[in-house]
Amino acid sequence: MSEAQGFKARQAAQDILSDVLRKRRPLDAALDSCIDLDTRDAGFARAIASGTLRRLGQLDALVRGFVDKLPVPHRAGPTFEILLAGACELLFLDVAPHAAVDGANRLAQADGKAVHFKPLINALLRRISREGRDILDKQDAPRLDTPDWLWARWCAAYGEDIARAIATAHLTQAPLDIVVKEGVPPQAVPLFGHAWRIADAQRVDTIPGFAQGAFWVQDAAATLPALLLGDVAGRRVVDLCAAPGGKTAQLALAGAEVIAVERDAVRLTRLRENLDRLRLNATLLNTDVRDLCIAPAPFVLLDAPCSATGTIRRHPELPWIKGASDVTLCAAASGELLDCAAAMVEPGGLLVFAVCSLEPEEGREQVADFLARHDQFSRLSVTPHDVFGHGEFIDADGDLRTLPCHLSAQGGMDGFYAARLRRAS
Repeated sequence: MSEAQGFKARQAAQDILSDVLRKRRPLDAALDSCIDLDTRDAGFARAIASGTLRRLGQLDALVRGFVDKLPVPHRAGPTFEILLAGACELLFLDVAPHAAVDGANRLAQADGKAVHFKPLINALLRRISREGRDILDKQDAPRLDTPDWLWARWCAAYGEDIARAIATAHLTQAPLDIVVKEGVPPQAVPLFGHAWRIADAQRVDTIPGFAQGAFWVQDAAATLPALLLGDVAGRRVVDLCAAPGGKTAQLALAGAEVIAVERDAVRLTRLRENLDRLRLNATLLNTDVRDLCIAPAPFVLLDAPCSATGTIRRHPELPWIKGASDVTLCAAASGELLDCAAAMVEPGGLLVFAVCSLEPEEGREQVADFLARHDQFSRLSVTPHDVFGHGEFIDADGDLRTLPCHLSAQGGMDGFYAARLRRAS
């Protein structure tokens, strides 16, 4: 990689980090900074940004340990982002010290504020290149890379040992999971059901069979809620908050008559494109669940919007741009959506409620409150048979509860909660 190429990638990574850490912008949206880069530069920029965010607690502690006081952002511009990214290159991306330090100096030189702190950046990164690895060996990585608000919640909900196992799983980038419709890619290994895993990170559109609709991308844990509905062949299923469409595709592949509901028109367009690529059919409705008027159905699936703390392996920025108040807001919204979903279930029908969150208020407590409000519904417990023999995926209430530390030997999985609720006949 030439110096000019390296500069473009590092500049994009700096912009991404500033967007995420200062504007609390999701990483996927901030990655738009890479749109004009070639494939190699874009990959390097993504690696720097995502690696820095995944190890942000460690890097922050390391940098602050070398200076008495960091310059304030108003005066320093992107100095802190340059330091964090440079340290990530040195310690986690194995970039040669001279290249990482020179790249950071060039970034500082190009910024009207950071240029005044170029001597600090140069000296600090050189010291990190010499002493940083010894310091890393003494750090408590899972604890440092988990903000206090999440650590306290997970310890309370799961106990410190499981909280630590969850946090440890977040230190590793998630593999690529796919659901196979036809023709398994040669590099994929089976997990369960139609879920397969590709360990080596790569662009999904370069994998044989993608363009032909042989598979779609979906975390293995995310495939389980739709399966809790059981045999849906020839039956009507209402899939609420359906985008990005993995569950819609599952249900369509199983032979269901799917009505997929999504209020975001852009996300619904992508869902339609995915179904077209997969050659699968569903009725798509662009509307808010709360405004939907539809005849009751035998099956309803609600994958509710949530804090998404179960997906931190794939979205390492989430712990740093969200807080406990986001959990409270999401829980309140989910309760309203769950009440609406209940009204769409015919007598004797099934409602599956799911969230990709680790937080009890969005999962277990949400369902407990729902059952207290709706005495015509009762819990239909998940059995090991429903989850391919993985009894560890079932909590004490009989609900689905996957954790990022599950399947650890195979690379982990997303954290998902789902409850299966039957309406009285």
